[in-house]
Amino acid sequence: MARILISGGAGFIGSHLCDKFIQDGHEVIAVDNLITGSIENIEHLFGHPNFSFIKYDVTNYTHIPGHLDYVLHFASPASPIDYLKHPIHTLKVGSLGTHKMLGLAKEKGACFLLASTSEVYGDPLVHPQPEDYWGNVNPIGIRGVYDEAKRFAEAMTMAYHRYHKLDTRIARIFNTFGPRMRIDDGRAIPTFITQALQNEQVTVFGDGTQTRSICYIDDLVEGIFKLLFSNYAEPVNLGNPEEISIIDLALEIIELCNSSSKIVFKDLPEDDPKVRQPDITKAREILGWEPKVSRSQGLLSTIEYFRNKLLIS
Repeated sequence: MARILISGGAGFIGSHLCDKFIQDGHEVIAVDNLITGSIENIEHLFGHPNFSFIKYDVTNYTHIPGHLDYVLHFASPASPIDYLKHPIHTLKVGSLGTHKMLGLAKEKGACFLLASTSEVYGDPLVHPQPEDYWGNVNPIGIRGVYDEAKRFAEAMTMAYHRYHKLDTRIARIFNTFGPRMRIDDGRAIPTFITQALQNEQVTVFGDGTQTRSICYIDDLVEGIFKLLFSNYAEPVNLGNPEEISIIDLALEIIELCNSSSKIVFKDLPEDDPKVRQPDITKAREILGWEPKVSRSQGLLSTIEYFRNKLLIS
């Protein structure tokens, strides 16, 4: 049985990781300051002998009694609404938080995994995006607080790997969706589903031709699990390479919700990426991983979750 600390453990992805490791018989310590995470995501684990929760901000010095085998750093606002509302804390958790979690892993002799993001590629000029692409990022744009925080976090992680010989992993996570996403997190899928279930106008930014590649949460968790237990230190893209335009995604969600909603268009936000598609060659070759859940299957599960949250029969 491994002892695992997950920062951001009450968040969307972090809480699913808590479930995975508990189900596999490991001990999990979830740490979260609940700025964007929610107790609801993990309350079903309260009382489990192998689970504990600490409400704490990991940008501060973090002490955990006892040994740790793995430290997974998932603490960070992740949606544009969240990191524009909390720009300084987003930068702090990507820099100071990463430093503190790396220091904790070093102190405990634990393996460290960083939750990075496809946003390190910015508005990419290379498509699809392989790990050796350095990106096209506006460091002083409104999205820079998230993009640069994650780019710094990757640099810090590799510095600890090279200088301190720390065992590290870097997961570059592409758009992920599923149950436990927040209704109000501002990203396309929660917004489209919430609007469609309530037969409201579905808002598409720009002309809708910008693309995304969306991965269901169960597939992502499996990819993170395989990366953690590999011995590969450099970044690995984790996401679904099946690309879809935003307008087609909106239309698909309206249909799956049996909704009467109509699409309306709004101005595209500043520095919004025009394309986003992972090259997952490394994940396939090194981890033997690729997504298995179809988009429609994942969307139906997510729609059911939101239907229950919204109390729509």
